[in-house]
Amino acid sequence: MNRNLIAKVIPGEVNKIQGYVENLRNKRTMAFLVIRDHSGRIQVTVEKEKYPEIAAVIDQLTVESVVTCIGPVVENSYVKMGGIEMLPEQMEILSIAEPLPISKDAAIDSRLDYRWVDLRSDRNTLIFKAQTEMVAAMRNYLLGDGFMEIHTPKLIGAASESGSDVFELKYFDRKAYLSQSPQFYKQMAMAAGFDRIFEVGPVFRAEKSFTNKHATEFTGFDLEMSYISSFRDVMALEAELLQAALKAVNDKYGEKIKELFGMETIVPTLPFPEMKLEDVYKELEERYGYTCPEEEKNDLTTEAEHLCAKLSMDKFGHEFLFVTDYGPQKRAFYHMRDENGMPLGYDLIWRGTEITTGAQREHRYEQLRAQADEKGLGEDVKFYMDFFRYGCPPHGGFGLGVDRLTMLLLGIPIKEVMFLFR
Repeated sequence: MNRNLIAKVIPGEVNKIQGYVENLRNKRTMAFLVIRDHSGRIQVTVEKEKYPEIAAVIDQLTVESVVTCIGPVVENSYVKMGGIEMLPEQMEILSIAEPLPISKDAAIDSRLDYRWVDLRSDRNTLIFKAQTEMVAAMRNYLLGDGFMEIHTPKLIGAASESGSDVFELKYFDRKAYLSQSPQFYKQMAMAAGFDRIFEVGPVFRAEKSFTNKHATEFTGFDLEMSYISSFRDVMALEAELLQAALKAVNDKYGEKIKELFGMETIVPTLPFPEMKLEDVYKELEERYGYTCPEEEKNDLTTEAEHLCAKLSMDKFGHEFLFVTDYGPQKRAFYHMRDENGMPLGYDLIWRGTEITTGAQREHRYEQLRAQADEKGLGEDVKFYMDFFRYGCPPHGGFGLGVDRLTMLLLGIPIKEVMFLFR
């Protein structure tokens, strides 16, 4: 007999359920249990005199033990959990639980020490249900738009991009590195004529992560697309992608997110508003009295990022804000530049946090080589430069951090949204 998810038991029929004993009231003649799996809960009611063998099993049980129950599910208007209950005819202990090592209100560090126990709650399960729905919606949107999914190496032979912020390790008798981005391989796919690709996979950054939004290992959602006419083609696709993702999450879990996290899941309208970096700083000063240090005006400071949440809502009534026209000093060498040397790219800010750096890439070999030399990269990116020697279409793309998106969706620190933080 196959197991039924608790949320899908069929009243009027014999069902088999398996799950944790969340609550147990063991009276003299009756026993009442609440059994939980990831889909929901059900009351299990036992007449002990009628089923003495089940009564003997119940006498051994502890809270959070794991059991199998088989029996009819019947309607009962007195039962608060959906108006149904199971009347088991068989019960088997699969695992006995010792007293739990943490309480629900324990500090986060203690909870992370026993993460597998900490995750046994509606709130924490919802984190990963919402994340699953969001990633699935983005994947399905791209598949419907002609994208292919690829999987790129995470052990690489040369430090990627700038050569900094990478983890070095021993690979047999030579050095290797953990990939800090699939960027070069995404562009290799463009040179291979794949045209539209995406990847969902691990990303490693050897950078200090003592903030509520950084992690040394996280899940990236990256894409690249060919034959664009402008980096705004990339911006438009990202806006549509995020709208589809947030609509899917809101449709399925919006009410539950509001109940358990106190956050509204707002489905954004199109197009997303856009401002130049220079204009952002001008308005932040005029509206809120924030003055950016002169030496940092080629990039968006953390404080300016936070203020962008208020600026975007006050000016546009929108949670998202594209910021363009960053100086070349803080942009990667492979970003295409206009005739004035301005990188053709953007950052996307959501709820006061940067979630994307996207751009049109430089696909012309000579220009790309000059920009790499300007950054002093030279031989470090020779293997990458070869992608562009034999023809490559104009292209662009971006990357999203799945964990950071989930963090902003639910309004909690990043260590709580990751299955296992560091």
